Amino acid sequence: MASGTMPPQPSRQGNPANQPQSAVADTLRRPRSGILLANLGSPDSPAIPDVRRYLRQFLMDERVLDIAWWKRFLIVHLFILPFRPARTSEAYRQIWRPDGSPLIAISRQLLEAIQTRMPVPVALAMRYQNPSIESGLGELARQGVSDLLLAPLYPHYASSSFETVVACARTIAAKQFPQMAIRVLPPFYRHPAYIDALVASAKPHLDDTQAHWLLSFHGVPERHLRRSDTTGRHCLVAKDCCTTPHPAHATCYRAQCLATAAAFVQQAGLPPVRFTVAFQSRLGREPWLQPFTDHEIQRLARQGVRDLRILCPSFVTDCLETLEEIGMRGRALFLDNGGQSFSLVPCLNDHPAWIDALERILREAMTAP
Repeated sequence: MASGTMPPQPSRQGNPANQPQSAVADTLRRPRSGILLANLGSPDSPAIPDVRRYLRQFLMDERVLDIAWWKRFLIVHLFILPFRPARTSEAYRQIWRPDGSPLIAISRQLLEAIQTRMPVPVALAMRYQNPSIESGLGELARQGVSDLLLAPLYPHYASSSFETVVACARTIAAKQFPQMAIRVLPPFYRHPAYIDALVASAKPHLDDTQAHWLLSFHGVPERHLRRSDTTGRHCLVAKDCCTTPHPAHATCYRAQCLATAAAFVQQAGLPPVRFTVAFQSRLGREPWLQPFTDHEIQRLARQGVRDLRILCPSFVTDCLETLEEIGMRGRALFLDNGGQSFSLVPCLNDHPAWIDALERILREAMTAP
């Protein structure tokens, strides 16, 4: 044998029996990673009983209607559920697809695309109704996942969306899957990949230099911003609170929405006179974030805007709030007040740029210390 040459070493790949016992034990103890994609949810069907069941679960969430339980119960069961399900059922019927709720069907398409790209198990869950967070956690637990990345598909932090998903998943995991450690994907409202995907999705609508853009974000009550500000001295208190850097922005929904809007219009090349930011989907009579989307649609039409393009950056998947509230009622409101051309930019859905972006965001989160 030539000097310095080592004899061939036996292979340790393939059969665990050929590995040292300590190596086998290390392999068995190593946590297996997995990802749970989570979104808001949808009724199981547009039938009134299913819509009522969905609304009850949604509105009884203490992070959605954050008031005393007995008040919430009375409001929901005496003033909302006797009347609202019929109207909401009709709205869902107008957007329902042959394969079901748009939100669920499109989310499944996104799941399939992400599953093929990620080296770990990926499951889908909805905060309300099905597939439930409990079923998603169970699916991953059966695959041996003990190190979970929970990915709320909300770009911005809000207690009524992002936080309720996190709280629900942690509560269920603690009771049913205590072996599962949970890490949470933080809000990605200004992640370059997310902004790139927004611009890519809007590109077919950016051809007209005369069109006006309305960036419509989901609304939240003003009190949610105040409660999320742990200092109690900045959100809705300080002058220019959203544009003045402050630690409260880590959980300030409006500041994060405005940051997304600023990044989008800069990258899309929209001058200030050609875009407006507004908030939609308010509920009740208490103060919500303003300006309101429906008021702005009407105002813009009456002030002479003839071509309106609407983008909904706080929704990554088309749903009732985009397809019916904006795409149908918003369109009618604009045209009835003198507008001529109305375009709703589809949500990111399963756009190739969004799939690329989400893969990058997930991979970065999985490798973060």
